[in-house]
Amino acid sequence: MSRLIAFAAIQGGYKVVSQADGAYKKALATYNADTKIGFPNTGYYLPVIYSLFGIKVETLEDLQEPLDIARGLLPEHIKGKNWLPFLGPLLDAGMAGIISYEIIEALRYLNEPDFYIHAEDPDIDAGKLWTGAADDVIFRKRGVEFVDGTAPGFAAIVGSAPDAATAKMIIEDYQKRGLYMFLAANHNGTTVLEQLIEAGVQVGWGTRIACFGPDISSAVFALGFANRVAMAFGGVQPGDYKKILMYNKERVFAFVNALGDVGTEWGVAAAGAVNWGFPTIADTDITQILPTGICTYEHVVSPVSHDEMCAKSVEVRGLKTLVSDVEIPCSFGPAYEGERVRGKDLCCQMGGGKSRCTELVKGAELGEIEDGKINLIGPDITDIKEGGVLPLGIYVQIASREFQEDFEPILERQIHHLINYIQGVMHIGQRDISWIRVGKAGKEKGFTLKDIGVVLHAKFHQDFSKIVDKVEVTLYTNKDDVDKLTERARAEYNKRDARVDSMTDEDVETYYSCTLCQSFAPSHVCSVSPERTGLCGAYNWMDCKASFEINPTGPNQPIEKGECIDPKLGQWKGVNDFVYKASRGAITHYNFYSMVQDPMTTCGCCEAIAAMLPACNGVMTVSREYTGETPCGMKFTTLAGVMGGGLSSPGFVGHSKFNITQGKFLLGDGGLLRMVWMPKALKEEIKERLIKRGEDMGVADLIDKIADETVGVTEEEILPFLEKVGHPALKMDPLIG
Repeated sequence: MSRLIAFAAIQGGYKVVSQADGAYKKALATYNADTKIGFPNTGYYLPVIYSLFGIKVETLEDLQEPLDIARGLLPEHIKGKNWLPFLGPLLDAGMAGIISYEIIEALRYLNEPDFYIHAEDPDIDAGKLWTGAADDVIFRKRGVEFVDGTAPGFAAIVGSAPDAATAKMIIEDYQKRGLYMFLAANHNGTTVLEQLIEAGVQVGWGTRIACFGPDISSAVFALGFANRVAMAFGGVQPGDYKKILMYNKERVFAFVNALGDVGTEWGVAAAGAVNWGFPTIADTDITQILPTGICTYEHVVSPVSHDEMCAKSVEVRGLKTLVSDVEIPCSFGPAYEGERVRGKDLCCQMGGGKSRCTELVKGAELGEIEDGKINLIGPDITDIKEGGVLPLGIYVQIASREFQEDFEPILERQIHHLINYIQGVMHIGQRDISWIRVGKAGKEKGFTLKDIGVVLHAKFHQDFSKIVDKVEVTLYTNKDDVDKLTERARAEYNKRDARVDSMTDEDVETYYSCTLCQSFAPSHVCSVSPERTGLCGAYNWMDCKASFEINPTGPNQPIEKGECIDPKLGQWKGVNDFVYKASRGAITHYNFYSMVQDPMTTCGCCEAIAAMLPACNGVMTVSREYTGETPCGMKFTTLAGVMGGGLSSPGFVGHSKFNITQGKFLLGDGGLLRMVWMPKALKEEIKERLIKRGEDMGVADLIDKIADETVGVTEEEILPFLEKVGHPALKMDPLIG
């Protein structure tokens, strides 16, 4: 290890701890010691401090303990004989700096409450560029992408590139590989964020460009995000610092890019990141730190040219990424999935209430279609005026000896993602309610509707090679043709839905597992049956069956039910045996139909979480979109943090929205008639199914008897309402006992 870099980082540690101490003393002189402090809308307090030390910083005076820890970590100044040629002092100084940076940012929230905006994207028009710490709604939403593999890691980028064109090049290299970019700090008075805005790049969480803050202290939000991943998805307990740091090294593939001169304050931040196993790749000539066992490979690599920055960073972190080879004029990759095409940027659109936009995938005989043929029947976007509207029908035919009818909806669902992966094109919805918007920039690059066919042909071959031999795509843009396709498609949709809705758990002897989330929640095993869809809402039994046939070694494995141990609670010997093995002995058994007795494990990807309300003799559920208080005393984010790491937590259980109206939902606890509270937006979202299920259970007005936040957000507030409307839960046997 270089004495020079160690000295600079340790000097930085002293400097930053002193800054935090000064800011803290000033705050104590300005505010009461019990003044509330923290990052808005998170259930993790100050996440680095909370995760590493278990300290819940809730008030100003709570900052004293972590500040003392930071001061105690500072090593002696390097002076001749006191210098030690190993990483220990450097890592301690780095950790002291990171703790201090989090304290500094917490005090910024207190002193300048409007400095950061609480949104997914910057408000460029209003000059509000920085979003600060990701709130838990954003965190949970984005965390799913790390779980399912669409986001292989993140680059924490500090400083600025030499010019806007270079910044854009670096960012687009990462976007093509599907990584997130966390931006912080400035160099020579500018930032990468400002350079990207100058270059016309759309920034924000939707395009995987998180805009944390303009100072090096805001880089702590990236480390806080990583530690929240460990707690929320990995089940690592706050205060277990060894597991937190090892989890990040082994599962969260992140690294730092330092663009600009690395002074003492940047140096201590880089040294701190090494504790997490996150290396630094710099564009300036700073001293390298070669492998010493903390990071996977090198710890500091420099100087790296800008055109090699992405490839070298991926190599040093040990990441495996794939750049899709799709021959279209626009960039292509999952980082563009959240890109918006706003009105001022609109070239044309299809669907979205302006016209009909329908998608259908069907199997075909090998001799019926021609592989790679893209048919456009009707006008293209080049044939209409700017801002115009076209109807669109996307009809994909797939031929293979291995292709089955069950696979059609699996591939059809991919259309949404794949069109969204095209830079400058936005896709919303599915089936016959899709909406596609094409931006002016896409058209200027040469994008046409035929490129949709090119993408679908290439990606279906790449991603589903086992079951795809030929792909032919037909795009209809004449209204009569689109109407005919829609009529046919709706008949197919109804047939598919009827197959699943009419099935019961007793109809099959095989269920399916889903272990996609085990990369973050190692003990979680989701079991999917006809009447219990996957917690994330993305997989039903039919989907898992098709997924297994497509990929026999994938995350959806068959589970033979075996002997039924308890039909009311939903427990089978074969399922227990599978869960015990798949969880590596962490979970011995669980019940499908109960939240009171040994419920199924829950991961951080669940769409909703149900919880007991003992005073109401019922249960509530809350979906992740709802950010308010709930009658169980915890918001969704807190609930997910408490029991979302792969645990079986009696009294709580994760589930999908669709599962609420399935026949076996909480059957062992009394079923849907126990439901006494849910957010109003969720009631509206599942309204038709909820009404039908209530009618089937003999309570036609059940939906009107379920309280929501307009009635109250405590048990005391909603109980009088339940008594007034005569909610059936009040007359049922005690939920506990």
